[in-house]
Amino acid sequence: MKRRKFLKSSALISVGTWLPASFFSLPMVSVASGKKSRVVIARDPSVFNNNRLNSRKVTDLLDNAIQAYFNVDHPLHGWQKIVHPGEVIGVKVNCLSGRGSTHKELVDAVVERLRQAGIKARNIIIWDRLNKDLEEAGYRIRYKGKGPLVFGNDAVGFDPELQVFGQAGSLVTRIMTHLCDGIINLALLRDHSIAGVSISLKNLFGAIHNPNKYHLNVGDPYIPDVNAFPVIRRKVRFTIVDALEAQYHGGPAYMPQWRWPYAGLLVGQDRVAIDYTGWHIIEEKRRAMGLPPLKDENREPRYIFTASDSDHLLGNSNPRLIEKIMV
Repeated sequence: MKRRKFLKSSALISVGTWLPASFFSLPMVSVASGKKSRVVIARDPSVFNNNRLNSRKVTDLLDNAIQAYFNVDHPLHGWQKIVHPGEVIGVKVNCLSGRGSTHKELVDAVVERLRQAGIKARNIIIWDRLNKDLEEAGYRIRYKGKGPLVFGNDAVGFDPELQVFGQAGSLVTRIMTHLCDGIINLALLRDHSIAGVSISLKNLFGAIHNPNKYHLNVGDPYIPDVNAFPVIRRKVRFTIVDALEAQYHGGPAYMPQWRWPYAGLLVGQDRVAIDYTGWHIIEEKRRAMGLPPLKDENREPRYIFTASDSDHLLGNSNPRLIEKIMV
């Protein structure tokens, strides 16, 4: 489909891009109140069988994590707090690493639960920066049909309105600004050679046109600034970190010698609390493998603390305000 025709047709997809905040059952993160942020860490070594993922067990792991986060008896009750029938929901994957990208088994599980929560398959968009990245990670580009749809920012372009916060100014993908009512942030747990770690906050760099400009000073304050763009703050509903296989060094490129089967997921609404928790998981693994802490390599992810300061208020980085739930 030609790009102009696709843009014209896709503009009709979104049915509620500017829904009022009161519509949603899931409140926005507020750190000013001093309330704790919940982060669920769900693990199950049996998701791997002879080094291959068991799709059913990945789905079970996701269900357990959602039930624990929302304290509900059935995972669907949790998903119904995140999304609502009639919406268009984007699933932001991370496909920069080829074989080290977001696992399709997890994406399939998320899509199935979204459908059960009342989101039509054609109203689910699996997306990342480029079509090429998605294809190299094993996805088939799909602009139309029964769905879910799959395409990159390069298929639809960027909204011309500049989003500005702090020291960052960027154009944001039309997938987020025009096509989707809400975003599921499906990130990875991995080391980053410049930013220290690349987890949920860094994953949203895939929504802007100029991420290459924001890696100075270990990404501080640029990563928090981008996450504080009004449209990103408003649209990202929930985060699921794919920690089935994590990487403790050499990232973000796929480096199998520094990956390990963590066999887990991190889920929550507070991206800052999730990143703080994931960062310390990586530090613990580095210590176990005889590697120095990230601070000794001049890449401690201080931006996680900046993200929780009084200017950004994106979440909690104080461990006393993070409630970790292990399942």
